[in-house]
Amino acid sequence: MSDAVATKPAFDVDQRVVYPSQGVGRITAIRERDFKSEKVPYYVIYIEVTDMTIMVPVNNAEGLGIRPIVDRDMAQEALDLIGQDYEPIPSDWKLRYQMNLDLLKKGSVKDIASIVRSLYHRSKVKELPILERKLYDSALKLLEDEVSFSLHKTREEVENLIFTRLESK
Repeated sequence: MSDAVATKPAFDVDQRVVYPSQGVGRITAIRERDFKSEKVPYYVIYIEVTDMTIMVPVNNAEGLGIRPIVDRDMAQEALDLIGQDYEPIPSDWKLRYQMNLDLLKKGSVKDIASIVRSLYHRSKVKELPILERKLYDSALKLLEDEVSFSLHKTREEVENLIFTRLESK
């Protein structure tokens, strides 16, 4: 028997999860598909913000950084982090971009808050290159999404909370 068949899903149907490169989604089903003559379980994840459905093999979910949304306390910690002092970041945008991309792939809510904080403040010094601007926009959207679900607030309320904290520095 292969590992693919033996693996028990870590998430349940209707559970909200974070897919770091895509956003917050809801597991709508767990289905088996034939792959190389074996039955492989897949999560079917609906990402509301992009109106997209993604199928992810159960065995690959952890490696892709898929995780449950954080609880209220962790969401609040991420918001608090945005208002704290921050370390200067490299002036070489390519190095900065790679560092932040790596953080985004790790996908913790604090890592995402850190990206938003550093790139927001960098953008106040100098306009961000296009790739970095897209990374900032993605991180901001992901942070707003996850925190709004965790705190049971609208995206607009969370956006206001984020920018109030960013502007305080």
